[in-house]
Amino acid sequence: MLTYLTAGESHGKALMGIIQGLPSNMKIDLLSVNSALENRQQGYGRGGRMAIETDTAEFIAGIRGGFTTGAPIGFLVHNKDHTNWQEIIGATATKLDQKNLTAVRPGHADLAGCIKYDHKDARNILERASARNTATQVVLGNLCKQYLDCLGVKVSSSVVSIGGETLDKKIKSKIDDARKDGDTLGGIVSIKARGLPAGFGSHISPTTRLEFTLTSHLSAIQSVKSVSVGNAAGYAGGLGSKMHDACYIDNSKKVIRKTNNAGGIEGGISNGEDIVLQLVCKPIPTVMKGLDTVDIAAKKATKSATERSDVCAVEAVAVVAESVFAYALASVVVSTLGGDTLAEALERMDKKRSKANDILK
Repeated sequence: MLTYLTAGESHGKALMGIIQGLPSNMKIDLLSVNSALENRQQGYGRGGRMAIETDTAEFIAGIRGGFTTGAPIGFLVHNKDHTNWQEIIGATATKLDQKNLTAVRPGHADLAGCIKYDHKDARNILERASARNTATQVVLGNLCKQYLDCLGVKVSSSVVSIGGETLDKKIKSKIDDARKDGDTLGGIVSIKARGLPAGFGSHISPTTRLEFTLTSHLSAIQSVKSVSVGNAAGYAGGLGSKMHDACYIDNSKKVIRKTNNAGGIEGGISNGEDIVLQLVCKPIPTVMKGLDTVDIAAKKATKSATERSDVCAVEAVAVVAESVFAYALASVVVSTLGGDTLAEALERMDKKRSKANDILK
């Protein structure tokens, strides 16, 4: 079983994570991990926090000499900005009345979190709810991408549109306009996995269906409001005779498809085609010009507070979503293949792939 746990606040000393269940003897490319962290901070429309932090992962357990040992892998991502917050955030903080946030921001966890945890200062909520915490998910996901890559499964992501635009020049213009207006933009991201053979996931219960695992993890990303599999919108207006992916036999006696409207998943099980999902990302709710809200301390109407934020983070969401998707998919692969060592996992994946290819032989 592949499991993880993260902790940390946006302006705390560090973010931290632990992942357990990756096999032993897997070579870890540390440069790839840090490259993914750097990519998370890129993209047109990012804000001032990106100029402060240069994220790198410090691995403190589970990797020796560049290879996994089979033990839990632990890591830290330090927050450089903590220097300016050490008296405000942390176990020994003493200036708890500074940087309070009571003009709660619609679209964030501020108000609902204060109600749930009985806080009068939304700082206690937003520090953990912040998308800054996706840095840990990128580290975890990159490790899982490397595991999947060893097994011949390639995970990738791309931006489909931002603010309704698909052309790069128009996208940048729209982001510039939103920045001038003190506003924000969302968009659509596509995620793909290529090389996963048929037979991962299961039809036998709702929670074992492959799309359940993938969509449940992806929908938990802060800015994601919907996740669809394959040609989801097309199904709504199409005919069954046109939308379902017909099966054919090629010259080598393998089952092939000419379309992939199902996004590589049928009946909750991978069918050997590319796994394809799309995510809709909401505009960032920290709007610089403010939104109508209430101040829970003053008990009056006001404009929402502004924190240092981005105008558009859709490109960053693509990096995060790719990472979260890699973890979710790897969790299914690990639970299916098992194996204490990478060699065992490779042997079992080869058998899985052969079984799928030999169904007509």
